[in-house]
Formats: sequence, structure tokens, C-alpha cells
Amino acid sequence: MKDIFIVEDDALIAMLLEDMLADLGYRVCASAPDLERALAAARDTEFDAAILDVSLAGQSSLPVAKLLDERGKPYVYATGYGAAPAGSSPSTLPVLQKPFQLSELEQAMKRLTEV
Repeated sequence: MKDIFIVEDDALIAMLLEDMLADLGYRVCASAPDLERALAAARDTEFDAAILDVSLAGQSSLPVAKLLDERGKPYVYATGYGAAPAGSSPSTLPVLQKPFQLSELEQAMKRLTEV
């Protein structure tokens, strides 16, 4: 698992996340800052796993998560809100609490390979 799709509405966080993933040996193959572009990329892009911000400018990323579930793509939520959005499945998904450290991202990415 090397190609990662990022869904993050804050450009600075997205850039930081891309740098952190590169440090861990991953490649960001797609990034989307809003729900509409995230849904399109989730449908049309090939990737191994995704990192989803829970809230995209006030909109839930849950529709993206559901699409990833349908495609069988593992993902992790990154949030400052404390938990994955209601209706998320499976409930055992790793959730990164913002702000997170490189070691926490590394652990979450390792858990994705176990899902």
C-alpha cells in the first residue's frame, strides 16, 4: 500500500500531511479540498488507501467514506472533533486526532493494512 488519497479542506494541513506521508514512504496520488471533488476522485482515481477530514467546510465526508466502503478501499479519519461521523462503518476504523504526530500517522497507516 503506497498510493494515498487525501481529503482535506485546509491547504496547509493537506501539504503537511503529504510531507508526513512522504517521510513514511507513501505517495499522495490525489487530493481533494471539498466534497464534490472528493467524491469524483474517490470514484475515478486508483489509490490504495485514503485519509479523510471529517468536516469539509461544514459538510460531512461520510458520503466519500461510503463510496470508499463500496470500492473496498481502506481509510482513516483525521479530525479535531474527536470521532468518526455518525453512520461510519466499520466502527473499528482508525481515527487520527488533530493535531497528530508522525508516529500517530504511522500507526494509523499500519492499521489500514490490517483492516
